[in-house]
Amino acid sequence: MTIFNLGSINVDYVYRVSHLPGAGETLAAHSLQTGLGGKGANMSVAAARAGSHVAHIGAVGPDGIWARDRLMEYGVDTRHIAQIDVPTGHAIINVDDAGENAITLFSGANQSIAQSAIGAALSAGSVGDILVMQNETNGQEYLAKTGSNLKFRVCYAAAPFDAKAVKSVLPYLDFLILNEVEANQLTRALGVEIGALKVADIIVTLGSKGARWINAGAGVDQHFDALSVTPVDTTGAGDTFTGYVLSGLDRGLSMGQSISLAMRAAALMVTRMGAADVIPDLKEVEAFAGL
Repeated sequence: MTIFNLGSINVDYVYRVSHLPGAGETLAAHSLQTGLGGKGANMSVAAARAGSHVAHIGAVGPDGIWARDRLMEYGVDTRHIAQIDVPTGHAIINVDDAGENAITLFSGANQSIAQSAIGAALSAGSVGDILVMQNETNGQEYLAKTGSNLKFRVCYAAAPFDAKAVKSVLPYLDFLILNEVEANQLTRALGVEIGALKVADIIVTLGSKGARWINAGAGVDQHFDALSVTPVDTTGAGDTFTGYVLSGLDRGLSMGQSISLAMRAAALMVTRMGAADVIPDLKEVEAFAGL
């Protein structure tokens, strides 16, 4: 089976700071690290390192060929990543001494993915393949509707949160993943509790408090505890979690097993500085979890 990911590809500029800067504040950084990032790229790398075949659908500019090449080095199928005449997306990430971050995004090529390229990629899929997207690219509604019609398992990671974007894809979703803040925002926007949404499976990530899985049809509302670790950098932890959950499902694990594995992958991830370049592979996660 294949996980198709319509996902962002960014160059990450990570600045280590003593605290996150406030309005009007000029703050000297301790260090600068440049690497591969973007929610889409992070999820693709995580799912590939967890053992799945991942086909990434996206775009980079002439300045981002190295990012596409690095995805391929990390085991991602890059045949559906186009090179276009638009600058590659990038992110400016401030990370403080407690491991918390603040991120500024420039979308660039991520918002210029051709609909024809999306359709061509999905034509290579099969019934039961997994489809995932985030809110960092164009083409989400087309992808969700097309994937649903092709009987893919359609998943949406609702970040960065935008109520309009979620509403446009909600009718086609089989699986929704969002964090606690995003879940509260969606509840306010729709006037409906998360558990009442007509989506088969919903996961709400809760940071250090773990995660919640809801499957209303099966009467499931289950909490999963997080592992206790000392965070160094929380960048990419949620994306790592998502990639590992989807890979677990792709490889035939139950939802509960997939979430438990993903919790361990995310816990290991926050002990590392960086994003896609430092996402742990399956052997590392299993060793870390004592499996």
